[in-house]
Amino acid sequence: MTDLFTAMDISASGMRAQRTRMDVISSNIANAHTTRTDAGGPYQRRDVVFRENSFESQLSSVEVESIVSDPAPGKRMHDPSHPDADEQGYVTLPNVNLMEEMVNMIGASRAFEANTTAVKAQKDMAAKALAIGR
Repeated sequence: MTDLFTAMDISASGMRAQRTRMDVISSNIANAHTTRTDAGGPYQRRDVVFRENSFESQLSSVEVESIVSDPAPGKRMHDPSHPDADEQGYVTLPNVNLMEEMVNMIGASRAFEANTTAVKAQKDMAAKALAIGR
């Protein structure tokens, strides 16, 4: 039974990590047109950095190490009427690519779903093991 709970812990860590990734991606999508932040300037895309946690010499789980800003510059668009335009009339847009974010969201949701399926299989195995013991 201990190994079964270890497997569930590993799957749960993957679910937590992917949930965080989906939250960050959602924030990127929501701010894809934000040209002014509290820090000044346009919104900077964020990404999640995962870290492996190895234990029992073979098994490993995952956790979020950090959430980092993407340093890539955003596109500049000529729009002199925009309130955030510079002296030449250019506005710097966030460095968020909506297509890339949607692909990342699909990947994160599929990884979350795979971990959910693994947890369900582990739960079913535990239930069958308990039924055998009756």
